[in-house]
Amino acid sequence: MSPEVLTGVILGFSAWFVVRCILGGFFTVDQNQRAVKTSFGRAQRVGNATTLQDPIAESLNDDEKKRYVYPQVRVIPPGGPYFKWPWERVYKVSIATSTVSMAYDPTSPTANQGGTILEAVTKDQLNTGLSGQIRYRVSERNLYAYLFGVKNPIAHVMGYFVSVLRERIANFEAPKIPEADIDKSSVTAVVQGISINDLRKNLRDINEHMDAECRSSAARYGMVLDASLITSIDPPADVESALAAINTAHNQVSSDISLAQASADQKIVQSRRAVEIETLKAQAEVEPLQRLATQLGALKATDADSLSIYVRNVKLALLGKAQRIIKEVK
Repeated sequence: MSPEVLTGVILGFSAWFVVRCILGGFFTVDQNQRAVKTSFGRAQRVGNATTLQDPIAESLNDDEKKRYVYPQVRVIPPGGPYFKWPWERVYKVSIATSTVSMAYDPTSPTANQGGTILEAVTKDQLNTGLSGQIRYRVSERNLYAYLFGVKNPIAHVMGYFVSVLRERIANFEAPKIPEADIDKSSVTAVVQGISINDLRKNLRDINEHMDAECRSSAARYGMVLDASLITSIDPPADVESALAAINTAHNQVSSDISLAQASADQKIVQSRRAVEIETLKAQAEVEPLQRLATQLGALKATDADSLSIYVRNVKLALLGKAQRIIKEVK
């Protein structure tokens, strides 16, 4: 090999090395991203720390803590430029919050009616359709599970959520109404025992239960379920018509009871006002007589003759107004 060729090879290799290993080794991390660097396929770790030492593992039970143990890795924050060697690899992950239908199936997009309706069976064997949304994001505190521990984290999270939701729907019982508050003669007692009505009336409790049950998803799969919102529960068409008839009857009875109670309350108020008015009238008639008696008593105490003169003047005034006088003859 001639010296010129050898020099060209060396210069070409040097240029390739500079471009590939030096200039190509710099990278940046966006604001909504976090990164993890691996060296020969092994992620850079934080000593011997694991996720069990992090608060995200508090929601796991003892058996789950034995299965979901992941090492804590060094997380590269937003910024840069950072540098990596050719034998190192950088995994960038977006931690932005995403929203997806709770019926979405990552492994089969056409399942659950195209990811729109999730079916579940109630305790009285009714096949219902559930619709709603889930907000989720990647857990910055457990990137190892998201990147290396689980092959498809979103599929695991959705499967876990659906299983918990279906178990809740199948065993849900509404809070019991005290017997003293139930009118046995109305349809209230009948309506309370229908699972669909119970579920619809307690959507908030179901959503709160799902949020509490899914807190362990960060420690399990490296993904956080920020919130779940079930917006509707729809039974089959034939059941829906029957429920509509029952609910209509219940609403009509409740309306009639409310009108009757309002009418009774109004009559009671009117009766109280009438009693107050008559009482005031009686007091108005009695008050002058009481004052007159007081004055006559004071007059008699002062001078007995003055009282007889007063009585005579009153009689004369009455006689002056009378048209006919009947006097008893002894």
